[in-house]
Amino acid sequence: MPEVTPHPLPGQRPLAGMGWMVLSGLAFVCFITAMKSVGSAVPVVEGAFLRFAFGLVFLLPLAGRIRAHWPKGRDMRLFVGRGLVHSVAICAWFFAISQIPLAEVTAINYLAPVCVTVGAALFLGERLAARRIAAVAVALLGALILLRPGFRTLEPGHFAMILAAVSLGSSYVIGKTLTARFPPTVIVAWLSLSVTPILAPLAIAHWVTPPWQVLAMLALAAVFANLGHYLMTLAFRAAPVAVTQPVTFLQLVWSVLLGYVVFGESVDPFVIIGGGVIVSAVSFIAWREHKLKKSGG
Repeated sequence: MPEVTPHPLPGQRPLAGMGWMVLSGLAFVCFITAMKSVGSAVPVVEGAFLRFAFGLVFLLPLAGRIRAHWPKGRDMRLFVGRGLVHSVAICAWFFAISQIPLAEVTAINYLAPVCVTVGAALFLGERLAARRIAAVAVALLGALILLRPGFRTLEPGHFAMILAAVSLGSSYVIGKTLTARFPPTVIVAWLSLSVTPILAPLAIAHWVTPPWQVLAMLALAAVFANLGHYLMTLAFRAAPVAVTQPVTFLQLVWSVLLGYVVFGESVDPFVIIGGGVIVSAVSFIAWREHKLKKSGG
């Protein structure tokens, strides 16, 4: 599942940043496709657990840095709390991808940064100016275009994906409070360190031994997820998020194509329009934050 990585100060190479973000989005779409291929072969919690368990392998090179920045007291409680919230998000997300088209999963997931904006205002005391409020309202309008409540029947997968987006936003808000004290790689690493043991007992309680093909697909999903995060970090280092954010719309384009070609899903123009509206609103929020940082506001 795509996760927002706290990023270092951006550089001044916009084309490179956009290129890295294009590759990052493609990696994340491949990750979603791999997870959707698993489908209902394993229970939801087990699939989510195995995804993060395989991800632990990628933490081995970071062992020294993780030990050097081991959290204590309130910070440990924040990391564990974030793990709990993220566990809800990944389980809801894993259920959603087995129920609704890839394009809808991708488009609804764009709401997560909007939830971050609202959550930061409510819980971190960040100022929510009129322009940001307007951008949030536009994003919600995009969600209404996408979901079209009252004009079609919403499936459990739609509600699960909304829960996933809200939970992801909450996870990112908690992560944002930790960025001042911990390196980005450590914050990302603690997702696997906290989510894996939280999901383990629930997965074991309803364990279904997966065939090797399913294990291979989950391992591949972990590879694509970590590759996506790494490429995203390169993008944020090369250019401001205001430059790279609009490129994420390509994830929706690729999701539509892969959903149609691989899974035979129909192309819904309302999903593309609604997703585009949400991305536009999120991009505006990113641009405003970039302008405020440059002006010192």
